[in-house]
Amino acid sequence: MGDSVLVTGGAGYIGSHACKALAEAGYVPVTYDSFVTGWREAVQFGPLEEGDLRDADRLDAVMARHAPVAVMHFAALSNVGEASTDPGLYWDNNLTGSLRLLQAMAAHGVRHLVFSSTCATYGEQDGVMLDETCPQRPLNAYGASKRAVEDMIANFAAMTRAGPGPDLAHVFFRYFNVAGADPGARIGEFHRPETHLIPLALDAVRGRRDRLTVFGQDYPTPDGTCVRDYVHVTDLIAAHLLGLEYLLRGGAPAAFNLGTGRGFSVREVVEAVARVTGEAVPAEDGPRRAGDCAALVSGSRRAAETLGWQPRHSTLEEMISTAWAWHQRPGYAR
Repeated sequence: MGDSVLVTGGAGYIGSHACKALAEAGYVPVTYDSFVTGWREAVQFGPLEEGDLRDADRLDAVMARHAPVAVMHFAALSNVGEASTDPGLYWDNNLTGSLRLLQAMAAHGVRHLVFSSTCATYGEQDGVMLDETCPQRPLNAYGASKRAVEDMIANFAAMTRAGPGPDLAHVFFRYFNVAGADPGARIGEFHRPETHLIPLALDAVRGRRDRLTVFGQDYPTPDGTCVRDYVHVTDLIAAHLLGLEYLLRGGAPAAFNLGTGRGFSVREVVEAVARVTGEAVPAEDGPRRAGDCAALVSGSRRAAETLGWQPRHSTLEEMISTAWAWHQRPGYAR
């Protein structure tokens, strides 16, 4: 058997895809999940350890049992609307959980960390191709808590360099809009409640919701709707494997944006959903939502140059078609 990698949030959308890719690469992915937002059916590729990241004793026992060579840290609350109405929940879960994880890693000498961050740390910077040099000015508790965890990881790394223990080698991946599903439809995107555009549109096509609401039609974009940069979850996780190997080879701490450098408007996505499914998407116009930027597009040159990463599956058609296959599998609507 290969080395173990602890995957926090491994029962979630992105974490479960990471477990699949790790297993295919010869690692043993150990899912650590509280099932607040994850689901048990997604744990298919390695052992499961159920627990809350804020439970220091549970984390200590799991670290001792599996002796992971690295951690991929996905576990977090991530609903932006909820983060605006209940910020304390986000600070407690995302920051305290990450603190307990870093303390457990230090206690057990685990020195490699791949952290799931977000483009929400940049805040509102319309009209800018966002790269890793852009200032981070998060607008809500989700983005702010992720930015704070980045800072905390850097602090722990400085502490380990100064002390007798091993260095904490780390990479941050700041995601843009993740979409799509495992090409074999074994795992895919499923949230309660669902807030992401492509699954919402597919739910409308299948009649699981009355219609899709398009929020805002007067943005300064070609068709008046918001523009976002979408990346296939398979491409995203390929970057995480490259990041892990980079750290294991002795790579220096770094932050990487993950996107394609091209944005699609809400209307373009809806039209693509109709093309792929062969069905019109029931939709209605709604008002702008507070905090929505006109456009968020990623500059990902650093990931290409340092890790050799290239998104290979991130066309709208492939993202939607793999998600559509997942939506049509038996038992999707749990």
